[in-house]
Amino acid sequence: MAESLPGLRHELRTHVNHVLGYSELLLDGIEGPEQEFLYRPLENVRLAASDALATLDRLLSGEGDDASTARAALDRAFEQVSRQVRVLTERAHRTGQEAIVVDLLRIDFAARHAAALVTHPLLADHLLGSGDVGPVERPEPAPVTAAGDATDPADPPSPGTILVVDDDLANRDVLSRRLERLGHRVVSADDGRQALDVLRTTPVDLVLLDLMMPEMNGYEVLEVRRLDGELRDIPVIMISADDEVDRVVECIALGAEDYLTKPCNPVLLEARVGASLQKKQLRDQEKALLATVQQQAQELAELNGNLEARVRHHVEEIERLARLRRFLSPQLADVIVSTLNDTTLQSHRREIAVLFCDLRGFTAFAETSEPEEVMSVLGEFHQTVGALIHEFDATVGFFAGDGLMVFFNDPLPCPDPAERAVCLGVAMRERISDLTPKWRARGHDLGFAVGIAFGYATLGQIGFEGRFDYGVIGSVVNLAARLCDHAVSDQILISGRARMAVDETWEAEDVGDLTLKGFHSRVPAYRVLGPRRPDR
Repeated sequence: MAESLPGLRHELRTHVNHVLGYSELLLDGIEGPEQEFLYRPLENVRLAASDALATLDRLLSGEGDDASTARAALDRAFEQVSRQVRVLTERAHRTGQEAIVVDLLRIDFAARHAAALVTHPLLADHLLGSGDVGPVERPEPAPVTAAGDATDPADPPSPGTILVVDDDLANRDVLSRRLERLGHRVVSADDGRQALDVLRTTPVDLVLLDLMMPEMNGYEVLEVRRLDGELRDIPVIMISADDEVDRVVECIALGAEDYLTKPCNPVLLEARVGASLQKKQLRDQEKALLATVQQQAQELAELNGNLEARVRHHVEEIERLARLRRFLSPQLADVIVSTLNDTTLQSHRREIAVLFCDLRGFTAFAETSEPEEVMSVLGEFHQTVGALIHEFDATVGFFAGDGLMVFFNDPLPCPDPAERAVCLGVAMRERISDLTPKWRARGHDLGFAVGIAFGYATLGQIGFEGRFDYGVIGSVVNLAARLCDHAVSDQILISGRARMAVDETWEAEDVGDLTLKGFHSRVPAYRVLGPRRPDR
């Protein structure tokens, strides 16, 4: 629809007045402490609208800011309005203040349309100008999705279905053809009674109703419509050759939307029909919004019915996961939480593979180095081996400075736990071998050793309230630790049972029977050389 600069200015001022008016109405309607939360956001909306209106007044009077400054001020004002409306709408839904949502919607519609008008090429380029610089085509604003995908009532109305009611065939024909040229769908009736039948069987957006007709005149149709809940929201424009004020007032009192005299001016007809359809679309959107609000309120009530149980369940899951993440890789902890219960952490016996590793020469290094350098080396070490522990799905027993212990096959079973332990030890050795040259370049002579044992142990949660660990007790743990102590730099020593478990995949060299602290008899040990070749 073509518009001029004065028309755009007027429309912009009108929408700003809508924001100001509705915000003041809502402020005046605040009652009781349960609505106190409305005051500050609504006051912010009112102040933003007042500022926008003052900016427009200064521009139109040729005083104050230049156009670019004014436009920026208007953009800020409308953004402030939209932001506060979002806050208010959320709070209204949350606190059950649904009665104010429709007015908030009107404020938002007006603010967004005003913001769109500020970007209109004609208004933006000539905001300080005066006079009409010629007609331009209004760009269509981006569609705004609301309840039921309704059209923004601030946009030009979409074509509608219009019922033309007139007892004169020529009048119906002329009026119908004009409306069809505007893109509307037209149905017709030649008297009031037939019009009511059409309204009850056909979806209609607007009625153009003749006043003087046989059978049932326009007054009688308005009266029936006013009393019928299914029909009263359909807008009606009276069309009559009679322009006496009393008749106009009576029609408006009976619920007519507007009044036009015959013959209808085409431009005026287009404007009045467009305005009425726009209001109808707003009412439809309000109905859809209220229906959505009611549905959401019902859904919320259903959710609240079991919310406490759901929250308690989630809290328990979070607490359980938090306990397990201290012992396991994240993926293992997730599996346990989703499949098992707290009995997983109770004391039990299982065959496991245990791996101990530490840095050789660390004690001397720590005694002669600055604490910051010691912490830096430990950080690099832990970062490197920690990534591999997660990669191989190992369970962490403990960290102790430069040493750590992990184990396999608990709390979740895994195939070939000894094989996994040896693979992890070899991978650790390779990664640490990348770090040792860097450490030596900084003057640190550090090496890396691994001990692995395979056997039965007792496992479970140990500790006290506020500090629990997942403990492992058994000679297999002590054996892995002593083998690690005995290993030299870059050496991986494994027990006899571990060697038997990995004999088909790894070559190991017998290093003889070792005298290990805590063991009365000498213990056979083997050094891992590398993967076994296929021909062996």
